[in-house]
Amino acid sequence: MAHKAGFVNIVGNPNVGKSTLMNAFVGERLSIITSKAQTTRHRILGIVNGEGFQVILSDTPGIIKPAYELQQSMMEFVRSAFEDADLLLYLVELGEKELKDEDFFRKIKNSSIPVLLLINKIDKGDESLLAEALELWSEKLPNAEIFAISALENFGVEEVFKRIVELLPESPPFYPKDQLTDKPERFFVNEIIREKILLHYKKEIPYSVEIDTEEFIEDEDIIRIRSVIMVERDTQKGIIIGHKGAALKRVGVEARKDLETFFGKKIHLETYVKVNKNWRSSKSQLRRFGYDQK
Repeated sequence: MAHKAGFVNIVGNPNVGKSTLMNAFVGERLSIITSKAQTTRHRILGIVNGEGFQVILSDTPGIIKPAYELQQSMMEFVRSAFEDADLLLYLVELGEKELKDEDFFRKIKNSSIPVLLLINKIDKGDESLLAEALELWSEKLPNAEIFAISALENFGVEEVFKRIVELLPESPPFYPKDQLTDKPERFFVNEIIREKILLHYKKEIPYSVEIDTEEFIEDEDIIRIRSVIMVERDTQKGIIIGHKGAALKRVGVEARKDLETFFGKKIHLETYVKVNKNWRSSKSQLRRFGYDQK
């Protein structure tokens, strides 16, 4: 029996559940999930191996119109996802009627590769709303196969995954069979800390933050981590730290618990806050944090 392998890229507007779907497919929590837009900043690969197949899933940032250099870099990750895909998953939320960027929608509509349109969060609506969505998207994307799912409730996910495997091209595996992702350990440390900041801080604060893990030392029974939380202004530094350090401590405690689950080891985590002015608009700083696509 021939082996199948290919790249399956997940695209859609912010907050449609791309990361939840990715984690459901992989069976591990690789992508952070919050209710806030722009939670995903990078392109993250999740690798699923089975008998005779390897599915390489790609979770990309939600499609937006860029307002500054960081968002421009985020959209480059989405563009690159179109270039190497063997199969495209276009995820929409029940009730949603358009993609925020017309150019990206045209690319999906004119795609030469298979497109699966997944109507997500069907647990949030009724049958009439779903019927309306099925009719709308059948007209808008006649080239797509349409599935109704709830990634959060794991409804319809297995059916979609089976179809993905059927559509994969014949190919040897691209990655070792025991590899789960293309990202290093420090990336997931940064993402887990950033998730806690997205959950606990309001307004512009979460979007002005980047994490830099300076130290990751793994011993047999413990991992020692030192991470710096970068902000753009002194006032933001004070808000992150909070009164007598209480806010920063909460972030550290919650992140440490998740890191222990993720790595399966005891974690010693130290967090610091530094000001790195206007890093979101600096090409050199964005390169440092892994956003450079060139």
